[in-house]
Amino acid sequence: MNQKTETLEHLLALSTMTLATYGSDGSPHAAPVYFSGGENMRLYFFSSPDSQHGRDVVVNPKAAAAIYPQGYDWQDIHGLQLHGEVTKIPAGQEWEHAWDTFVAKFPFVENLKMVFDTNQFYVFASNWVRLVDNRQGFGFKQEWTLS
Repeated sequence: MNQKTETLEHLLALSTMTLATYGSDGSPHAAPVYFSGGENMRLYFFSSPDSQHGRDVVVNPKAAAAIYPQGYDWQDIHGLQLHGEVTKIPAGQEWEHAWDTFVAKFPFVENLKMVFDTNQFYVFASNWVRLVDNRQGFGFKQEWTLS
């Protein structure tokens, strides 16, 4: 396994990503959300459709995200910067897959199914990814696009 793969697996195992959207008035908004998934950089998260980001993606599905662990030294900074689109996941095969990955990562949600039933499952489908990793040298980055 190469370092990029190890780093991606480590980052995708983290619990939270910061989701950035913007509203119909052009105002930016960022929110931390638990996420699961990772195949083809499709990241699943639950949220209220009435949340600011839930309302924003109805108007404009384009979004950005960041995933990174806490660090206290510039040499510790490493993470992912992503661009993509957020859409609601309708009931069906992808919803079931998303639920399975979410429960596997966050087993406590199994006891909160009624809460999740009143919210919406979303997918952040990445189309551009940048890996930043100062552990490999200041400003080290790799970028790739996804179709």
